[in-house]
Amino acid sequence: MKRLVIIVSILIMFSTSLIPVHTAAEEKETDLAKDAKAALLIERDSGEILYEDNAHEKLPPASMTKIMTLLLVMEALEKEDIKLTEEITISENASGMGGSQVFLETGEVISIEDLIKSVAIASGNDASVALAERIAGSEAAFVEQMNKRVTELKLENTHFENVSGLPSDNHYSTAYDMAIIAKELLKHEEIVEYTSIYEDYLRKGEENEFWLVNTNKLVRHTPYVDGLKTGYTEEAKYCLTATAKKDEMRVVSVVMGAENVKTRNAITMNLIDFAFNQYESEKIYDKGQKVAELSLLHTKDMHYDVVTSEAISLLHKKNEEKDEKWQGNIELNELQQDLPIKKGENVGKMQIQRGDKVVHESTIQTEEKIEKANFTTLWSRAVGFITKFHES
Repeated sequence: MKRLVIIVSILIMFSTSLIPVHTAAEEKETDLAKDAKAALLIERDSGEILYEDNAHEKLPPASMTKIMTLLLVMEALEKEDIKLTEEITISENASGMGGSQVFLETGEVISIEDLIKSVAIASGNDASVALAERIAGSEAAFVEQMNKRVTELKLENTHFENVSGLPSDNHYSTAYDMAIIAKELLKHEEIVEYTSIYEDYLRKGEENEFWLVNTNKLVRHTPYVDGLKTGYTEEAKYCLTATAKKDEMRVVSVVMGAENVKTRNAITMNLIDFAFNQYESEKIYDKGQKVAELSLLHTKDMHYDVVTSEAISLLHKKNEEKDEKWQGNIELNELQQDLPIKKGENVGKMQIQRGDKVVHESTIQTEEKIEKANFTTLWSRAVGFITKFHES
């Protein structure tokens, strides 16, 4: 493959405020999740673990599996492989899914957006399979993509066998891994526009309209909880990966193996309230903020912005002094891939560093599609360079 010739301009911000590093052991002053098999609490932007208990034990995730399903869907949307307004025809395989469903019918035509709502709000297994089939061609192929994404996220204790979370012997995850998948999903901030909906309707006004009601009741009763995904099977018991945002701080909590809904929700709120009572965060980059520029000699437009793939914040305990500096470092990949490069493609990474310690790392990506220049553009550009050279 041809190597792209690049010139890079890097934009780095500095600050006089920084996070002190805290470990779960330091913060585990009370047992916030004693009635669950496993639990974890993180701050979303930094990934800092605020509380953990049995967080790496392999357990059935039930319908929390759909967090990974939705992650692949949102990534496909960002890369413009699918569109919200696109309508697809429901297969017999998708409509025949058991468990939690929104009763899609074979041959029914429905939009991608309505399918996302059906998964995010009502946990529809049939909608999950329909999305998987559209993106990958089959549920099995989509599951391969799910497990590939698990590897990319460097998660060692997760393996998926379906898109819905229906019981299967080799289908498992952990509280830690579910939190990291949720953290990745929440890079796509628009997902909470769906997971925060308490009720809506599918096929509104038609004879077969279907009431979508959120399986996560906390989004109705708690103003700052706006997602993500519940789960239940007889083996998994009651599970919930939740997210909440207050002021500039977003947290993710995971509870697995609670005996009933009341206990699961109570533990979740214990964790979330603990985070907001003890910590605050300072945003230093928004998602999509320009941090570098690529100048590519053989592309349609010579200059392309490189942007953050997610919001980046620094976390600190309340009432602690913030007096240390941080700096950002950017490392770009060698762009050896054939053109075009899709919008949202990862082209490097950004690290936030304090002293010798890296406190945050995330990918950076292209803001728009990068296409190869045609002959006319290349010729005109070459003539311009030659003319400028002679004039100088």
